[in-house]
Formats: sequence, C-alpha cells, structure tokens
Amino acid sequence: MIKRALILPKKLEESFFLWGPRLAGKSSLLKETYPDSVYIDLLNTNVCMQYLNQPYKLREELIAATKKGIKQPVIIDEIQKVPMLLDEVHWMIENLKLKFALCGSSARKVRRGHANLLGGRAIRLELYGLTAYELRNDFDLVKLLNNGYFPKHYLSSRPQILLHSYVNNYLKEEIAQESLVRNIPSFSNFLTIAALSDTEIINYSNIARECAVSNVTVKEHYQILEDTLLGRFLPSYIRRPKRRIVQAPKFYFSDIGVVNHLSNRGDIKPKSELFGKAFENWVLHELNAYNIYKDKFFDFSYWRLTTGAEVDFIINDMEYAIEAKGSDNITTNNLKGLREIIKDHNKIKKRILVSLIERDRLTDDGINILSVKSFVENLWSGKLIG
Repeated sequence: MIKRALILPKKLEESFFLWGPRLAGKSSLLKETYPDSVYIDLLNTNVCMQYLNQPYKLREELIAATKKGIKQPVIIDEIQKVPMLLDEVHWMIENLKLKFALCGSSARKVRRGHANLLGGRAIRLELYGLTAYELRNDFDLVKLLNNGYFPKHYLSSRPQILLHSYVNNYLKEEIAQESLVRNIPSFSNFLTIAALSDTEIINYSNIARECAVSNVTVKEHYQILEDTLLGRFLPSYIRRPKRRIVQAPKFYFSDIGVVNHLSNRGDIKPKSELFGKAFENWVLHELNAYNIYKDKFFDFSYWRLTTGAEVDFIINDMEYAIEAKGSDNITTNNLKGLREIIKDHNKIKKRILVSLIERDRLTDDGINILSVKSFVENLWSGKLIG
C-alpha cells in the first residue's frame, strides 16, 4: 500500500469536498482513512438512480442512522452524479450537525446546479496521481513518465491496455453520459490535438483549424478538461514587463500517461524530445501536489519573452523561477531563460534548474542545477520553495 501525501483529518471539524481525476485514488484513500464510515457509492447504478429519483431518501436514511449512532464522516463518492443531494447534505450539516466527505471527479455539474458548493460549509481538498515523494524507494522516473501518475497504471505490467480503457471510458462516461459535448468524434479529435500540445502555449486558432471547429468550441473543450480535472492552464506572468512578453496560457494534462496514449508517443526514452516534454509535465505535477497537500497556496505561472527566452515555472510574484530540462547535459543555452529573467526581475529568491544530472551544481551567478533526487527531497522537505 502506497502511503499518500494528502493527509485527511482523522477528527473532523468540518465537511470537505475531495476532488481529483478518475483513478487518482480518492475512494481508496477515503476508505482507508474512514473504514467504519457510511459509504454511498454513486457509481453504483442502482444507488445513483434511487437518489436521482428521490434525493430526500438520503436524509431519511441518515436521520434513522444517527439515532443508532454512526461513524462520521458520511462518504458520498462521485457526488457530481447526483448534485441535488447537496441540498440534503446542506440541510443535514445545519440541522443534524453531520460531517460529510464528498468525493468527485468533476465539479462541472455540481457548479451548474449548486454554484455556491454548500456556501463555504465544506472545505476543498484535491488528490493528484502518484508523486515521486509518495513512491519513495519505488520511484522510477522513466516508468512514471511512460505509465503515468495514476496508481493502477503506474503499478501495472500492461499500462497501455489500462490507458486505452481509461480514455475510452472517460469519453463514454464523463462526456457522453453527462452530455458535456454533442459531437463526441469532434471532441475525441480535439483530445488528440490537445495532448500533442501538452506543456506548450495554447493557440486557439491553430487548434480550431486542425479540429475543424470554432475558437469558441476549442475554448469550451479546454474548459471541460479543466472542469473534469484532466488538466489545468498555466498563465503567463505579465506583471511589470520591461520587454515584450508572451501572454497566452499554456495547458498541462493532469496525467502524462493519458498524454502519451492520446498522442501515440509509444515508449519515451531519456534524452529524447518527448521525454523532455514529459519531464516538464512531471515537474509541474510534483510542484502542484506539494502546493496543495502542504497548504502553501502558491501561484504558478510561466515567463516568456517574444524573442524566445523562457522560464517554465514562476512561483508567486517572482519569488522563485524554475526550469525543467530532461537531460544530463546542461549547457549555457539551457540557462538562458534563468539568466534573462534576472535582468527584468532582480528580486528573485532562487533560480533553479531541475535536470537528470547526478550531482548538484551551483553556477557562478547563483543558479541551482539540481538532480531529480535533490529536487524531490528539497521540495517535499520545504527547503526548495518554502
């Protein structure tokens, strides 16, 4: 059993939403943390249909259960399947003083039906796929960048079959059944183009042309990926520009295995261009997980001049600048972005390059060149970015 870095509270002071993409391990973590709690699985069709037709039954069942004494929190898995249950949950939080763990893989339907998400009566938690920190001695970077971050896929000897099933089931269940888009073949084509553009600056017009749809449709499709937690935008850092900068956002998928499958990458090997893109995705994955699990609330962005000089990740208001290079041969050209950025923003606390080198280095002008091992250890110990 892999110990997850997200620690759920044993003694609940308030209810919470636990969001995360399908197969991130949300259900397993909830069952492990609260083994004696009432567990309502809305992926079970019979259970889902029962509450869809008569959501008040949940209230009646839990009123009866509280008289006998129940372990809290009450767990409701895949809450987005029956967003009307949130009215009942709201009432029970207020009147029965019950605590809930509401688990879901898509906030889209919930937001549409209940925009306030219980009006702040439940905190938001998020679970990512596996991190290097969680895998510890079992961490294999090449395996992780090929299989992806989801526990079941990473541990499998046949990840491609599982990834194929995952993508198809996602298209069928999350998109078709929830009617998020009308044209499934068109969206499927978009997914492939979006995967090919992972870690890159988004050009809506180019993608729309390749998909034969409008710019508006492409933006809506990206919003679906974000709402279903399959990816997220990385904005450009635009404060106090001294030279012309690129302002369009980038987009990163939440799981590199899904990217590999959609873009038909095959086996990606170290030192290749595709490995470099996957490596950049992983560095942000690790940063995001640390940020959420440790309650840091950092803001992430990227910085790029129109001339091409770029830094992959900016943290907060230019506190830290981090570049990801999936190579063990770090040259002066690889340091160009980190050296250009200091000309415009000279108050940066640390400039860091994460790479495949075996031994850490420190350049004469203060750039920390870290190995993968050092990056993981320093990040999760709080020494890298606080």
